[in-house]
Amino acid sequence: MEQLKLEKQLLPGIDMQRPVVIAGPCSAETEEQVMTTARSLASKGVKIFRAGIWKPRTKPGGFEGVGSIGLPWLKKVKAETGMYVATEVATRDHVFEALKAGVDLLWVGARTSVNPFAVQEVADALKGVDIPVLIKNPVNPDLDLWIGAIERIYSAGIQRIGVIHRGFSSYDKKLYRNLPLWHIPIELHRRLPDLPIFCDPSHIGGKRELIASLSQQAMDLNFDGLIIESHINPEDAWSDAAQQITPDVLDYVLNLLVIRDSNQTTENLSELRRQIDHIDENLLELLAKRMRISREIGVYKKEHNMPILQTPRYGEILENRTKAGVTMDLNPDFVGKILKEIHEESVRQQMEIMGTNN
Repeated sequence: MEQLKLEKQLLPGIDMQRPVVIAGPCSAETEEQVMTTARSLASKGVKIFRAGIWKPRTKPGGFEGVGSIGLPWLKKVKAETGMYVATEVATRDHVFEALKAGVDLLWVGARTSVNPFAVQEVADALKGVDIPVLIKNPVNPDLDLWIGAIERIYSAGIQRIGVIHRGFSSYDKKLYRNLPLWHIPIELHRRLPDLPIFCDPSHIGGKRELIASLSQQAMDLNFDGLIIESHINPEDAWSDAAQQITPDVLDYVLNLLVIRDSNQTTENLSELRRQIDHIDENLLELLAKRMRISREIGVYKKEHNMPILQTPRYGEILENRTKAGVTMDLNPDFVGKILKEIHEESVRQQMEIMGTNN
């Protein structure tokens, strides 16, 4: 993957000091709703106003946005409040209409970023345009697909690019509407360290009461900003009512955030990190030794015409090791994941042994 040459400053005059806040209703519903919400957010110091003009829905029949008739409302927000305005685009026509209306920032939604053909259509429409674009993660947890969407937009000549972490869809709905899977945006940041990352706690949580804690987690992970759905009257919202908060509540949530200094010196951590390095070396040596024994077991199974998979044995290991891990204050799910990966690698290596000639 080529190193992208990105501009960190997304919009003129917007201080990139954390957190950069983008806020506004899930959907632009009426001119009155848009303007009332925008005025209130502007009074709280919000500089970037978001509102969905076109709303892709999971099933037909739901409110799919007012369409282009809402774009003049965003122009009015800019003229009256001085805020920048942002909206989602999913097609070539969306891009053209938004640009014609003077929208300042565009984002590509999760249902679009999952489809390379759709992303390419948006990218083609953006060629020759200088505008910031944020790209939401695809609905499924595929980092390469997310990076592919970023690269398509970048290849169109867009250098003011950021991403939005909105969580990942899951059949098994538990606490969150979309699973955070924080390790995926963390890995994205490792690969593309100059890429601004926004968190969308509204879509991750799906409930307004989760927004504050998710926003704090994002700040603790050094995210650059937050994009939060805010509606003047959330209970009556035409879409995603449960995850929107009023401008007053938004202001309260933002004032509660603890922003830790990411530039703090790490000298005092050096000794602890050296200990971590030493332990990691030991872990790798132990894993290598375990795999050598697994290969010896594979040779024995081959010589005695035994099947590779010994299900009772694996079940016994999983149960006993997990119990042992709990006694050492290790999370059982964490232990289970590690054992699963080790077992799969052991099986893979034994399959290689089985595939070799005597």
